[in-house]
Amino acid sequence: MSKDVVVIIGIGGMGEAIARRQGPGKKLVLADFNEELLARRVTELKADGFDATSRQVDVSSRASVQALADAAAAIGRVDQLINTAGLSPAQAPVAAIVNVDLLGVALVLDTFATFIAEGGAGVIISSMAGYMSSHLTTEEEFALATTEPESLLALPIVAALSDPGSAYGLAKRANQLRVRHASMAWGKRGGRINSISPGVISTSMGKLELEGPSGTFMRAMIEGSGTGRIGTPSDISNVVSFLLGPDASFITGTDLLVDGGVVASISTSPSTLFAQSTAS
Repeated sequence: MSKDVVVIIGIGGMGEAIARRQGPGKKLVLADFNEELLARRVTELKADGFDATSRQVDVSSRASVQALADAAAAIGRVDQLINTAGLSPAQAPVAAIVNVDLLGVALVLDTFATFIAEGGAGVIISSMAGYMSSHLTTEEEFALATTEPESLLALPIVAALSDPGSAYGLAKRANQLRVRHASMAWGKRGGRINSISPGVISTSMGKLELEGPSGTFMRAMIEGSGTGRIGTPSDISNVVSFLLGPDASFITGTDLLVDGGVVASISTSPSTLFAQSTAS
């Protein structure tokens, strides 16, 4: 009896937690740009009893994403797709961020819309930063949601980006918008697609951001939130599992904010947050 296939793109802290949560009884196809990390993760998961294989992928290349989808489909029924791949402002310049976080997500959504099995589901990892890009017009949001992937980087609002923080926020807002739009194509195959917008999570990326130029502001956001703590990879994998499972069968084309209450805090008491950030 063949196993259903779970494709996980981006195998850092969140990707690994999701693999361990979704992997039992499934065939895991792990994909990442970093081949050394991939080899290590597959070895670790196999040692723990998981049925895992790896595939190097460059999400900014349609051909590379297509090759990943083809390889996954050759193994079995593609039941789940989770994309955690992304670069943060402390990790990369504008060009790399828009290529991976914006173009990459668009290509993954488009490609796997024709591979997801009936009854299958996908989750895109966005960010709470997407809720902070409120300067976009309705026309700009529509363009980010519907423009063909290969033309996205030529949009005036994207071409004008000059700093990594703005590029990251714009890309993550676009992720949320494109998931809404993609839900129609996924639905035609009987599949569902949603996004999750994490807050500050205790991964290597999250820790790097906390140690970077925005670290003081991020700590103030955490302290001012309803939970008052940093998130864990398990916090995200738990929500991913819900969205991929039968209890979420009537949920598609939406974003779930998993930020410990940071956005709620900013929207209800921004002056308090500002005071905290400047006093730190």
